[in-house]
Amino acid sequence: MTRRVLLGMLTPSSNTVLEPVTQAMVAGLPEVSAHFGRFKVTEIALSREALSQFDDSEILRAAELLAHAKVDVIGWNGTSSGWLGFDADHRLIERIEAATGIRATTSMLALNEILETRGVRRLGYVTPYLDDVQAKIIGNYEGLGIACGAERHLGIRDNFTFSEIDADTIARLVREVAADRPEAIAIICTNMRGAPLVEALEAEIGLPIYDSISTVVWKSLKLAGVDPSRVAGWGSLFRDLP
Repeated sequence: MTRRVLLGMLTPSSNTVLEPVTQAMVAGLPEVSAHFGRFKVTEIALSREALSQFDDSEILRAAELLAHAKVDVIGWNGTSSGWLGFDADHRLIERIEAATGIRATTSMLALNEILETRGVRRLGYVTPYLDDVQAKIIGNYEGLGIACGAERHLGIRDNFTFSEIDADTIARLVREVAADRPEAIAIICTNMRGAPLVEALEAEIGLPIYDSISTVVWKSLKLAGVDPSRVAGWGSLFRDLP
């Protein structure tokens, strides 16, 4: 019997994009399936109530339920450490691995690994977030020595609404950021339909684009012992960093 590879994904409760996109991304890998656990996230802001959604205890409960499915890896398919600070994801991974015995990763730590591997020092940002959330993300990357090459954001707070941003809007934002020629562009939000656009947009603008759903799938496959280069049609990330 062929070894099954089970990818566990921790999912914001109001997210309707990452599940179908992740399933489509791994559809060409017959031994791989993705499995999802939810916890409450309804808004993205810097208020005390909004930040409390990312308390580790809620995430750990969801991770422990995923562990019942004997998944090979657990990924936090979310971008909260972009504004909380990347140490939040490092701590979360340690706690998930200690509680479940399963290797763990996150969208943002995978993105950071990619940026470091590629030597990116001027990054472009496309997000749906509020002004202050965007500023926090840019500031945290500046702390890693990565300057803002250009940025666009939509000033939205409601997490469900991110999923209703149309493809034309996302593509327009990417093109506007690309006009300033950063070394790469990050689409940061796992409830925005950026990943399906990456292959065509990269060919058009001539820059690598790293979507936060794609980054966690890429790293999860690596941790599970699956060659990410087998994922075809989802951008240079999977071809260039197998």
